[in-house]
Amino acid sequence: MSTPVPAPTGQQPADSAGRRAIWLSVAALAMTFMLPLAGLVMSLFALVAGVRAVPLLRSAGRTTGMAVGGIVIAVVALTLSGMATGLQLYLMDEYSAYQECMKGAGTVSSQGECYTQFRTAAEHKLPHEILQLLGAVQP
Repeated sequence: MSTPVPAPTGQQPADSAGRRAIWLSVAALAMTFMLPLAGLVMSLFALVAGVRAVPLLRSAGRTTGMAVGGIVIAVVALTLSGMATGLQLYLMDEYSAYQECMKGAGTVSSQGECYTQFRTAAEHKLPHEILQLLGAVQP
């Protein structure tokens, strides 16, 4: 006969709430640089975990530093992933043309030409201020 397992109470323990928030936010930040759209979703989860952890930690009499740090990192990840996702969506046609060009490029020289075409198309579509911010042109 097995030992009965107590039913879950529905609340996460206060000890792990802050750690969960910080780990989710760090994972969201890392995901932002690999897959911006996935980083966007992950940072939303991290933000919710951080916001939920603060009152839980306060009611348990623990410090909220880890949860607040998780919230700050999640907001940074959310901002970066939102900007990167928006930029990808804005340059979708140019990037599709670049991918098609790369499929037919058989040499390094032709691949460089594809990149040059992509960069020129992106420079024509983006405002000059954004290009300066990205470091694509000199001020």
